[in-house]
Amino acid sequence: MNWGDLGVSGLLPTGTATLLLADVEGSTRLWETQPEEMTAAFARLDHALGDLVSAHGGVRPVEQGEGDSFVAAFTRASDAVACALELQRAPLTPIRLRIGVHTGEVQLRDEGNYIGATINRAARIRDLAHGGQTVLSGTTEDLVADVLPADAWLTDLGRHELRGVPRPERVVQLCHPDLRNEFPPLRTASTVVSHNLPVQLTSFVGRGAQMTDLEKLLVDNRLVTLTGAGGAGKTRLAVEIAARIAAEFGDGVWYVDLAPVTHPGVVPVTVARALGLPDQPGRSTMDMLLRFVRDRQMLVVLDNCEHLLDASAELVVALLGAAPGLTLLATSRESIGVAGEVSWRVPSLSLANEAIELFTDRARRAEPDFDVDGDNAPAVGEICRRLDGMPLAIELAAARVRALSVSEILAGLHDRFRLLTGGARTAVRRQQTLRASVDWSHALLTETECILFRRLAVFLGGFDLDAAQAVCGGDDVERYQVLDQLSLLVDKSLVVAENTGHRTRYRLLETVRQYALEKLGESGEADAVRARHRDHYTGLAALIDTRGRDGHGWRVEQAETEIDNLRAAFAWSRNNCDIELAMRLASSLQPLWMTWGRFREGRAWFDTALADLDAQHPNVAAVVRARALADKAVLDTWALVGDTLDQAQQALAIAREVDDPALLARALTACGFIASQSYNAEMARPYFAEAIGLARAIGDRWRLSQILPWQGSAAIVAGDPIAARAAAEEGRDLADAIGARSDSRASRMCLGWA
Repeated sequence: MNWGDLGVSGLLPTGTATLLLADVEGSTRLWETQPEEMTAAFARLDHALGDLVSAHGGVRPVEQGEGDSFVAAFTRASDAVACALELQRAPLTPIRLRIGVHTGEVQLRDEGNYIGATINRAARIRDLAHGGQTVLSGTTEDLVADVLPADAWLTDLGRHELRGVPRPERVVQLCHPDLRNEFPPLRTASTVVSHNLPVQLTSFVGRGAQMTDLEKLLVDNRLVTLTGAGGAGKTRLAVEIAARIAAEFGDGVWYVDLAPVTHPGVVPVTVARALGLPDQPGRSTMDMLLRFVRDRQMLVVLDNCEHLLDASAELVVALLGAAPGLTLLATSRESIGVAGEVSWRVPSLSLANEAIELFTDRARRAEPDFDVDGDNAPAVGEICRRLDGMPLAIELAAARVRALSVSEILAGLHDRFRLLTGGARTAVRRQQTLRASVDWSHALLTETECILFRRLAVFLGGFDLDAAQAVCGGDDVERYQVLDQLSLLVDKSLVVAENTGHRTRYRLLETVRQYALEKLGESGEADAVRARHRDHYTGLAALIDTRGRDGHGWRVEQAETEIDNLRAAFAWSRNNCDIELAMRLASSLQPLWMTWGRFREGRAWFDTALADLDAQHPNVAAVVRARALADKAVLDTWALVGDTLDQAQQALAIAREVDDPALLARALTACGFIASQSYNAEMARPYFAEAIGLARAIGDRWRLSQILPWQGSAAIVAGDPIAARAAAEEGRDLADAIGARSDSRASRMCLGWA
């Protein structure tokens, strides 16, 4: 038999071989939408494939895949990796190859085909990849780690279960400056469609016809905005439709909640965090976002845009312009107002069935034996009619069945739900009935519950019991009462309780929080409550920066969870011209900025506070100013922003003048770090030596765990790996002991260099 007639390029390797398996991402859709471009691209692929496989000493067996997949076999793993790199660099647009490479003992089914475990495992590894991505098994990595193509490197992606394969596989990604190297999580069984949609703990009721309409809209339009009054169910509908069509987006569905965001400049940062993107030195957040989405087919849900319309519009235009495969589903009380937007008003629930079904379902959660029968059906129908079919209003009313009969609930609505006339009648009715619903629910609270309810409005992004007691306790609500009263508000559906990890967090639905804010403003105690909120979170931040304290890692994680409240505390300090307190808060969060890579946001806080200082000339303590200068200098250096040694040395001069050992250690650390990043080991050495001595003397373990890996890195630059290893080992052990994860990683990296 002439195997060449069947496409076999030579005798297949036997024994141990490296197999390269590839296919085209989304080929079916591409053939349907771009048939001419695909025909030309496959002609280029066939030509490149033949040349590259031959040039790297590989052979192609009889096609063993389906559709647009192919296989190549190599006797040397390095040749297979080099071939994969060149295939990914080839001009094949719109084709994007998913490539998997694995090495093992191969079995021949005949002279032109492979069979058995090795080719099966290679296929499963390939299936993990996204278009444009090349992944290698751990076996192949071990063979090629020291013989990679020029400028290439490998990134460890962890161990993963492979479908139908009993043993997990360690997987690495082949990276190169000419390739895109940033991808979503691997396409494992649980992440073939990646998403971070919020978990829904209640059933979704009705909306069948609207769901169908929305699916059609999202096929033909790249920006659909769900509009309507607060409480109309925009968020729930958006999440439900996103989950329903998630499988149609190869790069996943992502949810971004803008409700806690108070500053337009934080909108891109919030989107980046939701997509799992860290800060990257030397690159703006928007540039990072655009690079991430540009070649992806994904759906992003932007929730609660109404208070950030200009920033949302700017973001939407940039994203849609850069990423042809991106679809956006937004929710807002009004249209975002950009070209190409389709606004879709969320209607009320059908009074004939959907509204009654929702009332029944939510009532049973409050009272499991509740049922709609011939006696109460008319009253339930009338309640839903009076509430105009608004989901939030119905849920609040249904929650009362634990304490009131349906007839009593209806009677409670009678005097408060009168329809208003004039203006846009339909829109006004919806807004007024919802407000009346919350008004009525609020009127049924006890005085103590009312006080707690309005005070909870100051929290952004949720809160825990400790925070509720500190901020809302005292002055008519004792701290010991807060838990009981908070539980009652949860029962009445005014507060949501969420069990995350080992702690329960609480939050107000955004519409309810806005109502509570109005009540807080009317009470005359808003300033006092906001001040307690600021003091609580300023105190929480101060604990992170307290030297020698145990639980450092946990406290940094807690600060990350509370970032929205910390932002509010910072803003309130500035609004009240308390620049010193704002600067203290920014400096206290330096471990957060460093550990979680929030360099850009930390710099923004310092820039703002220092600008206020220069503009208003308040009497800020020298120690506070010096801390801010030192901390900002470190963040600026991480972000590759100019020459920052001058401001660090300003901080050092102040520290020596005030004779504060902790401040002196901080400033010396900043100077040493900046010098080491300039590869000036000689300049860094005395700074680090003095800082280490001070940190040991005052017991500042976090500062010491930070300095040691930087000292080790400087020793590497100076050509002293022995000193580097000693510093890094001590730094690693200390960082592990206090939970300083980023410092532990830095020490381990330094050990690797040593």
